[in-house]
Amino acid sequence: MSLDTYHVPLYIRFARWILRPTIRGLLLLLGRVEITGMANIPRDGPYLIAINHVSLFEAPFILSFWPVAPEAAGASDIWHRPGQSILVRLYAGIPVHRGEYDRKVIDKMLSALRSGRPLLIAPEGTRSHTPGMRRAHPGVAYIMDRARVPVLPVGIVGTTDDFLKRALRGERPLLEMHIGKSLELPPISGSAEKRRIARYNNADSVMAHIATLLPPEYRGVYADHPFLRTEATGGDRPA
Repeated sequence: MSLDTYHVPLYIRFARWILRPTIRGLLLLLGRVEITGMANIPRDGPYLIAINHVSLFEAPFILSFWPVAPEAAGASDIWHRPGQSILVRLYAGIPVHRGEYDRKVIDKMLSALRSGRPLLIAPEGTRSHTPGMRRAHPGVAYIMDRARVPVLPVGIVGTTDDFLKRALRGERPLLEMHIGKSLELPPISGSAEKRRIARYNNADSVMAHIATLLPPEYRGVYADHPFLRTEATGGDRPA
């Protein structure tokens, strides 16, 4: 597959046309939805959507309420779980093997971006199962550096593991999506070690921006990131 050629088959487009409003309606029935920052979403062109990842509910929430149908990368084990596997196959997500370097998967993500499509990715690489964020993997920064596209930080609140249980009890829990302004991180160069450190720094910067969109209990390891401290004091942001 050419990196500049990415095609979404007609049957997948049709499946997404059915799935997105169906899931959106279901979430609106089960809970309450609050979305801020919609004006920050680019009108066109490729970009990464970077989110915090607590449970299996973030991706359906984002994909069903986003103005367009983004491509989505997710952990490959979802493709083997009853129920979830049907949804990810119908939507045609991109399976990612945790902790493994897979050139074909990277090429597919880059191809989607270079074909002008937005791509949803969770920099933490796995669900935290608790609100507090975990340290990001450098994969998001690697993809950004290769594709040279902006990243849109998005903070999700309310998608805890007990969301469905609470919803079925009639609580109608609140789901929040807070969309930040797009970021363009500095290019990465130098020796292998310098590139490795730069990718971690860029990934941490993305996560720190997500953390500013979240309440304190969701910030986890990024609660004391320098970026959040300067945001709180109103000083200059760190480079």
